[in-house]
Amino acid sequence: MLDLEVLPGDYAICRLPAGSPLPSGLDPGSGVVSVTWTPYEVSVICPRDQAPAEATLETPWRCLRVAGLVELTLTGVLNSLTGPLAEARVNVFAFSTFDTDYLLVPAVRLAEAIAALSAAGHRLAA
Repeated sequence: MLDLEVLPGDYAICRLPAGSPLPSGLDPGSGVVSVTWTPYEVSVICPRDQAPAEATLETPWRCLRVAGLVELTLTGVLNSLTGPLAEARVNVFAFSTFDTDYLLVPAVRLAEAIAALSAAGHRLAA
């Protein structure tokens, strides 16, 4: 059983061309921001109002955070979250930081995601 928080506001999943610099206007002080550079693309997850104008966007998404620290030695954390969502046919975009895990679900499916995660025994704070 995990404690989850539903973060306020809508989020965007953004794609920029490979080699793009860090977009201006990202403010991690006003929500979760994650930037991943690969040889193929630059992905940005950010509050919707911070989405880079030049990016390809998928929006609106809602962000759920595993509350507290998730030890890097733990196994099955994401599976315990994505499994119930898959059974409920709620698509998910997952990402992790050193401290914890995050899930993005389509904003229009948030209630279904909360119901599926609650039924699986997880506790949610909205």
